[in-house]
Amino acid sequence: MHLNNAVKNVFMQLNEMLQMLSKEQYTQPVKLLSGATIGQHLRHIIELFICLNKGYESGIVNYDDRKRDPPIETDKEFAGQLLQEISQSLNKPDKALMLQSSYDDSTNSTITIHTNYFREVVYNLEHTVHHMALIRVGIMEISDIQLAEGFGVASSTIKYRKECAQ
Repeated sequence: MHLNNAVKNVFMQLNEMLQMLSKEQYTQPVKLLSGATIGQHLRHIIELFICLNKGYESGIVNYDDRKRDPPIETDKEFAGQLLQEISQSLNKPDKALMLQSSYDDSTNSTITIHTNYFREVVYNLEHTVHHMALIRVGIMEISDIQLAEGFGVASSTIKYRKECAQ
């Protein structure tokens, strides 16, 4: 499926980034990211996909209630392993899901809306690209690492840029 290939492509870019970063760079607070680390951004990406996989089984996805796993943000090899595992788990058939969230930090009440697995994979893909753009900014601050040109850039933007160049 095209969607799974798109996710696998961004995960491959993330794995390539992990290979270039030192452990120190992975865990270094980045001023331009409000003191967050590259590892924290990658942990956030990974946890949302894990949450979706768990929600697939129960039929209810609640990203607010995801398990936070600090070792992901400090152990880049562990993070890379999880990216591989998630990539291999994507070949699920579409099915109806319920999405629960509060969307309001002043209350604990949640809303529940209808969604489906493919729509949530799309959300997670777009969310990942967004965080990759932030990661790119962070890497530019803390290192001389040159990421791929399309790292953190939406596929529609890449296509548009190619059209403009012609």
